[in-house]
Amino acid sequence: MTRKFALTACLAALTFAAPVLAQTKPGVQAPSPSAKAAPTAPAAGSEEWLRQRGEAYHSAPESAQNPAEVAETGRLNAEITARNEAAAALEAEQEAEHARAEARYRQDVEEADAARRQWEADKAASDAAQAEWQRSREVWENMVRACERSGRRDCRPAG
Repeated sequence: MTRKFALTACLAALTFAAPVLAQTKPGVQAPSPSAKAAPTAPAAGSEEWLRQRGEAYHSAPESAQNPAEVAETGRLNAEITARNEAAAALEAEQEAEHARAEARYRQDVEEADAARRQWEADKAASDAAQAEWQRSREVWENMVRACERSGRRDCRPAG
């Protein structure tokens, strides 16, 4: 449902945005098809991306680093790593529980289907037995009526 909603929302946004995007500012001409395509931008965070912005990561020499900052950074990194590992363990546990619940559900569905099929078979057998009993009763009643029409007095069983 969520995926369907997201897809519908994206399609609706594109439908309404397409005419706006197709418009150009007055006095601005659209590039000709023969114009060369601009070079693709480097991926954000890549070395080239940083270089183009005049940024580069250069580690300070050991002598210039503040030991307290290095220790605090290590502590924070360890804390982040511990949280990430705990989150990964929780996620794995939840996925395993979901898989177990899904297996229980499939088992319940199979058992319910088997019970339904058994009930249907039992119902069909009961209906067949009821119909057979009804036919036997009609045959017996016809025999009793024929006996009574013949004038005999002992046609019906005592009791």
